[in-house]
Amino acid sequence: MTMTPSVRILYIDDDAGLGVLLNRALSPHGYGVQTVSSGDEALARLEAERFDVVAMDHNLTNEVGLDIIPRIRALPCAPPIIYVTGSEDVRVAVAALKAGAVDYVWKDVQGHYRELLRQAVDAAIAQEAMKRAGEEAQRQIADARDRAEILLKEVNHRVANSLAMVAGLLQMQAHAARDDATKEMMRDTQARITAIAGLHKRLYTSSDVRQVEINAYLGSLVEELAVGLTLDGQRLAFIGSGNEIDIPTDRAVWLGVIVTELLTNASKYAYGGQPGEIRVRVSQAEPGRIDVAVEDDGVGWTGKGEIKGSGLGSRIIRAMSQSLHAELTYQPAAKGTRAVLSMTMDHPGAA
Repeated sequence: MTMTPSVRILYIDDDAGLGVLLNRALSPHGYGVQTVSSGDEALARLEAERFDVVAMDHNLTNEVGLDIIPRIRALPCAPPIIYVTGSEDVRVAVAALKAGAVDYVWKDVQGHYRELLRQAVDAAIAQEAMKRAGEEAQRQIADARDRAEILLKEVNHRVANSLAMVAGLLQMQAHAARDDATKEMMRDTQARITAIAGLHKRLYTSSDVRQVEINAYLGSLVEELAVGLTLDGQRLAFIGSGNEIDIPTDRAVWLGVIVTELLTNASKYAYGGQPGEIRVRVSQAEPGRIDVAVEDDGVGWTGKGEIKGSGLGSRIIRAMSQSLHAELTYQPAAKGTRAVLSMTMDHPGAA
């Protein structure tokens, strides 16, 4: 009974006799050799059948093997190619390797090359198996990463929706509260939740959940706070930097809460219930460092003196600034207040 060879080799040589001799030498080892005489025949066989390795002679009747290599390499799932040449010019072998062959064998007149070709076939098959295993591992890693990213986006979507619902419930409770202190406390809490919800909303629409673009995040946060805060005729404005600035997600949470507290304070105390503008401004004076300013044209505050209200907002700002390894300063302004948070992007705690 004829056994099916475990390794199938397509041999391209215009001397059919050499193909027969090669098959005789290799068949006892479990190799089957099919011989064709041209590149066109080889391509037709490769498209119709599966071969583990292609071996080819250099000098053919109307072409050279170097012309065939790129055509085989262009096939989907092309098998590895071993170049067989009787030329003593080393440049031929180098050219074959550059064209895409995985190995070459010198064809000697005594026929010793047949054993060398068998060894080259074994090495090529092992190398191809390792290559395909590596590609499959990379594909599985990419699939797992894609699934994790989809899941994380879904989690951020649900968290954002849940936080928005909580903020809405707080707003309803604030309307139902009877004393002003309770109303104010609930609205402040609602604003803080809005800042965090806005970040999660940003994450499920982002291509990279590890980073948040500051201009987009703070711009949307200002828009949402303009709806949620009690502004008494005041206007919130956002002025972004001229370039995109990405920071790690956890730092963006802290930054959003700080900006929310500063905006809340300004809306309460800057204008005494009169109309006015409150601005959030992002700038990058030097690489690796950003400044986020909250400014108004109201009564003015230097950061010193008696704190109005419960002081909880000031404690939150200090705690979040320390987490960011950032510095909050109140800079002199011709009119009103200018609070500036300065962050160094490459701080060891930033990642």
